[in-house]
Amino acid sequence: MNSTVAVSFKYGLFTAIMLIAYFLILKLFGLHLNPWFRLFNGVLMAVGIYMAIKLYKLISGANFNYINGFKTGLLTGFWGTFLFAVFMAIYMFHIDVDFMNTLLKDWFQDTNRGGGVLIFIILIEGLASTAVLTLTFMQIFKNSTKLVENQ
Repeated sequence: MNSTVAVSFKYGLFTAIMLIAYFLILKLFGLHLNPWFRLFNGVLMAVGIYMAIKLYKLISGANFNYINGFKTGLLTGFWGTFLFAVFMAIYMFHIDVDFMNTLLKDWFQDTNRGGGVLIFIILIEGLASTAVLTLTFMQIFKNSTKLVENQ
């Protein structure tokens, strides 16, 4: 298996597990309906993507380049987002349907929208934060092409 794919899947799974655990902890304390706590999802996503790119750079050594580091970050975020969205779909449609109905009632009053809108929102938020975080972290990890001047 390609090291980019292996690293990104490993840390994507790690990220999804962190997101699921965080959601379940919020649920345990009755805070899962408060949208402000979703901001911490970005921190968890950042940790997963940062660790994936860092490990990939370590594994690649001198062969590390921007494109492969960028791919690693994007794939990590994709896996984390996709697996978390699958968990949330199972949770909302089969385990706690009242959660979905409560969110839809609060967000879309007097409309008849399906829970797919919530899954779509999770996917868009996750993929958008993945793109921003990967671009940000690659500024840290990219190999410098700046020449050192002789004095």
